Amino acid sequence: MLDDVRYWVEHGTYPPDEIAARLHHRLTQIHAFPNGNGRHARMMADRLIERLGGKPFSWGGGSLTGVGTLRAQYVAALMAADGHDIQPLMRFVRS
Repeated sequence: MLDDVRYWVEHGTYPPDEIAARLHHRLTQIHAFPNGNGRHARMMADRLIERLGGKPFSWGGGSLTGVGTLRAQYVAALMAADGHDIQPLMRFVRS
């Protein structure tokens, strides 16, 4: 995964926001922790976009920890990315 991200950055495969969103998605798929995968993935994506010269994502502008409409939109965007449609996640990260 990190080699993919490095390649995308070095070769300009995607715009910076998309690279960071794709990193986020891949980290949530790997699901490295019993809890906190989304928080970890959001932090990593924000750090990457900052390193690439951008501003951290807004992640829907609210809390994603509780059950609700915002979290449902976030999960739906991740599920779309699972199906190779990154656009809903791209919209969500800057909403």
